[in-house]
Amino acid sequence: MRQNASDMTRRRFIKGSVCGIAIVTPATALLVNTAQAAEVVAESNPQAQALGYKKDATKAANRKDAKAFCDTCNFYSGKPGAPDGPCQIFAGNLVSPKGWCSAWVKKQG
Repeated sequence: MRQNASDMTRRRFIKGSVCGIAIVTPATALLVNTAQAAEVVAESNPQAQALGYKKDATKAANRKDAKAFCDTCNFYSGKPGAPDGPCQIFAGNLVSPKGWCSAWVKKQG
């Protein structure tokens, strides 16, 4: 059975469109996520207030462990010596390594 030339062109167009959309969508999502700069969490942030976050851990009234700082927390992934680092609790936003909040969990290892 012989197919019409316009049917073949239409099929190629549809296949190409589907493949193009399948590739472009995840690539766009990656670019959008990497383009957003992480923000430093302010103590006035509602989530920070709920967790008692302080940029200076020594000013946190509920802090019981003198060694409890963001940079010793399991949720903190900042580099040593950096002024701020990402925190999983605050959706990847930045916190002070010398800060503290009530979600603090001692870093393993």
